[in-house]
Amino acid sequence: MNCLATTITITCKPTLISDMAVAIDPFSDKFPYFNRSSQRCRLQSLTNLDFSFLQSFKPKPEDDNIHRSVSSPCFSIASSANMEEDKKATAAPRIEILGGQRVPTVRALVAEVTMAIVSGAQPMLLPSGLGGAYLLQTGKGHNIAVAKPVDEEPLALNNPKKSGSLRLGQPGMKHSIPVGETGVRELAAYLLDYQGFSSVPPTALVSISHVPFHVSAAFSSVPYKVASLQKFVCHDFDAGELGPGSFTVASVHRIGILDVRVLNLDRHAGNMLVKRCEQDEGVGTAELVPIDHGLCLPECLDDPYFEWLNWPQALVPFTETELEYISNLDPFKDAELLRNELHSLPESAIRVLIVCTVFLKQAAASGLCLAEIGEKMTRDFARSEDSFSLLETLCTKAKATVVDKGNEVKCEVEVHVSKPPLAPKGPHAKEKKRGNTMGSKSPSMSVQYAESEGVSFGDMTTVQWDMFLESFQRLLQEALSKRLVPSLGKQ
Repeated sequence: MNCLATTITITCKPTLISDMAVAIDPFSDKFPYFNRSSQRCRLQSLTNLDFSFLQSFKPKPEDDNIHRSVSSPCFSIASSANMEEDKKATAAPRIEILGGQRVPTVRALVAEVTMAIVSGAQPMLLPSGLGGAYLLQTGKGHNIAVAKPVDEEPLALNNPKKSGSLRLGQPGMKHSIPVGETGVRELAAYLLDYQGFSSVPPTALVSISHVPFHVSAAFSSVPYKVASLQKFVCHDFDAGELGPGSFTVASVHRIGILDVRVLNLDRHAGNMLVKRCEQDEGVGTAELVPIDHGLCLPECLDDPYFEWLNWPQALVPFTETELEYISNLDPFKDAELLRNELHSLPESAIRVLIVCTVFLKQAAASGLCLAEIGEKMTRDFARSEDSFSLLETLCTKAKATVVDKGNEVKCEVEVHVSKPPLAPKGPHAKEKKRGNTMGSKSPSMSVQYAESEGVSFGDMTTVQWDMFLESFQRLLQEALSKRLVPSLGKQ
C-alpha cells in the first residue's frame, strides 16, 4: 500500500529532557513519550493522517520555528511495551487533545507545541492580564502559542497573580460563565469560525502534564492542567493603540458577525490585534485579528460589550459576500458541532448561540447594519434600571407564551430606530439590580431576571424549546417589519 509520510527529527537537550522522543497517536490524539539510547531524538512515524494535516508541517522558507526535516518514507503506529514505566521514570511532558481533535489545524498546533516542550521550551508567564497566560516559544525564541490553564483564570483560586479566591464552577467575572469554563469557549469560537472568516487563530483545548505552570497549595496534588492553547499571532499593535479609522471595514464586520453569533461579553480593544503592512499605512488599511473568546456563549442572555459598536465601520451596510455568509449560517448545524466536539459546554450556552444566530440572520436580511444589530442586543442602562435589550425583550415574551400557552400574551413590540449611543459602555460596567419582569405559572420554567442574570433557556424541555423558537422567530419578524415601515415611507 502506497502512502505518504513525514519524518520529523527533533534534537533534544539532554540536560533538560534526557533521551526523549514524542509520538503522535492519530487515533487517541495523545502524545506518549519513549526513551531512546541516543541523545538525538526521532519522532515516531504516523499512520492514517490526512494530507491536509501533513501539509501543515511543511516549513516555509522564512519559518524556522522548529528544527525539522520532511520526507516521505512510510507510516506505522509506534508503541512501547513499557510506556507507563517510561512515563513514570522520566516524568516527561504529556499533552492530550480534549477538544477539536478532528480539526487538522488543531492537531498541527498541538504537535508543534509538544515538540517545542520536548526540546526543552518552558512556558513563560505573561505579565499582562488578570489570569495566568503563558507564552510558549521554540529554542530559538520564536513565539508559538499562548496557553491559559483554566484553574488560573481571573478570580480563580489558583490564579498566579493572586487576584482570586473562587473555585471552579462558581460564577466568574461574568455571572453567566462559571470559573474554569472559558477554555472550552475559546475553542468553540474557533470551531464556529468557518473557513477562517473572522480570522480566529487556531485554538485547542488540551490536558498538559509535567509542565511547570503555577500550582498553589490547594492544587498541589493535581498532576495535570487543562488549558486552552491558541496559536501566537504576530502583530504590530492592539486596537487600543490606534484609532478605529485605521481598520478595514471588512475586518470590523467579520469580527462583529462572530461576536453577535456567540454573544461576546468582552470584545474590547485589547483583544483585537492589529496586523498592518509597512507599505499600507493609510486610513482603513489595517487588518484585525480577534483573540480571547473565553467570555462568549454565556449560559443565559447577558449584556454583551462590543467595542466596535460606535466605530464608523459598523454603520457601513454589509457587502453581498458578508450577507451571503450570514445567510448560509445554520444555527442547528452549529449546535450539533459543539455538542459533538465539546461535551462540557452546557446546552444552555448552545441555545444562546442558536438564538443569537437566528437574530443575526433575520436582522441582516431585513437590512440592519452591524451597529444596529449590536445596539438591539445591548442593554441601555441610561434609560432606566430595567431597560433590557430588544433581544432580551423578545425572548422574554416568547418564553412567556410557552409558559402559558393557553393564554398566549399578545406582544406589541416597538422598535426604536436610533444611532448607537455616543458614549460607549465600559466592558466591566457595574451591573444593576433588576426585578422580575414576567411571572411564571410553570414550576419547571420561569421567566425571571435574577441579579446579574438574563433570560435562561436551560430550563426548557425539548418540546418547550421548539415552541419557544417558533414564537421567537415570529415576534422577531414582526419587530423587524415595524422597523422598516417608517423607512420605506420616507423614501
